[in-house]
Amino acid sequence: MPTTGFTTINGVLHADQVPLPAIAAAVGTPAYVYCANTVRDRFRRLDDAFAGVPHHIHFAVKANSNLHMLSLLRALGAGVDIVSGGELFRALEAGFGGRDVVFSGVGKTVAEIEQALRAGVALINVESEAELVAIDHVAGGLGLTAPIAIRVNPEVTVETPHAYIKTGEKGQKFGIPRDDVARLIAMIATLPHVELRGLGMHLGSQISNADPLRDALPRLLAAIAHARAKGHPVTYMDVGGGLSVPYEPNETSADLDDYARLVRAAALETGLTLLLEPGRYLVAESGVLLTEVLYRKHAAGKDFVVTDAGMNDLIRPALYQAYHAIEVVRHTAGALTADVVGPICESGDFFAKARVLPDVQAGALLAIRTAGAYGFTMASNYNSRPRPVEVLVDGERFAVAGAREQFDDLVRLERAPLHWRTA
Repeated sequence: MPTTGFTTINGVLHADQVPLPAIAAAVGTPAYVYCANTVRDRFRRLDDAFAGVPHHIHFAVKANSNLHMLSLLRALGAGVDIVSGGELFRALEAGFGGRDVVFSGVGKTVAEIEQALRAGVALINVESEAELVAIDHVAGGLGLTAPIAIRVNPEVTVETPHAYIKTGEKGQKFGIPRDDVARLIAMIATLPHVELRGLGMHLGSQISNADPLRDALPRLLAAIAHARAKGHPVTYMDVGGGLSVPYEPNETSADLDDYARLVRAAALETGLTLLLEPGRYLVAESGVLLTEVLYRKHAAGKDFVVTDAGMNDLIRPALYQAYHAIEVVRHTAGALTADVVGPICESGDFFAKARVLPDVQAGALLAIRTAGAYGFTMASNYNSRPRPVEVLVDGERFAVAGAREQFDDLVRLERAPLHWRTA
């Protein structure tokens, strides 16, 4: 069973060998804390599962875009999967080369396409006919040939914890409907500035069993065979990401062996280089959101634990009704059932409802678990709150990986005087 890097030693929760109270004392709260060794462990597990198959792991930057996290993954041999020009900028800042980048997303602007082509990305995933035309036009203007892949929507039934994290079902905005793939392949042959080098898919997030994959892979393989039969120089087969991680106590990790068995067989059948695009699987369990209890409150027969972290710091419970385990950092006796809420002026500002907790008082530290993915990257300045500090732990040492925003940061881009213009 893989470890998360967070263990209790002598009644105190540690990140690797570093006690979390020491981090809170050094950098304050709220704070995101990531364990580097957990990321290394997850990467190696996934990489080892595909030993003997030509493959490359491209980390989904949207899960955690911290430069030091990206640098850690680059050192492990990862590439990146990006969905914006900003993520491309971050990847290049972290030391990735253009050939390490796969550019996904349904709404790439002309400026982003040009940015990607100038950087020499490995692939641009095409998700609509209009986007294909735009890529050809931009590439022609630059005197380049754009390396593209078709993202196929296999239109299979996908069971996920929330409807918003499904991407491979019929009617989703993502990918090319499977009935349109052959027409798009034919169209590519008429466009002089694009070259079809791959086909792929992404079914969604938090997929816990391989049934959707069993249904989707034959459809992807059929599309690949058709493209190759039409003479396109297809090199890559991309199966996206989506491997689940446990959030609730009764959940288990995705069956990596079963997943790898299916994907390996398909990849070996094609002889293509396999691309994998995990995000959550690599980083979610590596992180906690460390927060301090500000107040205890009792109202209308309910108990509330009010923390200094809010929904602007971690929006997943409000947005997805997501469960995150919450642990006390120092052993505390007794128990209470309470809503764990933040200071934001919204009724949706909560981390847990009617959660059984130790009898914590003001000043206690809490660790909100499995926060390494889609935590800080979805944070905002709502209520004019500076975003939290990010800390990277590596064994017995820790360092600030992203400084806490200050009040000046909130208004820095608004201080210039107004320069009025007319149409």
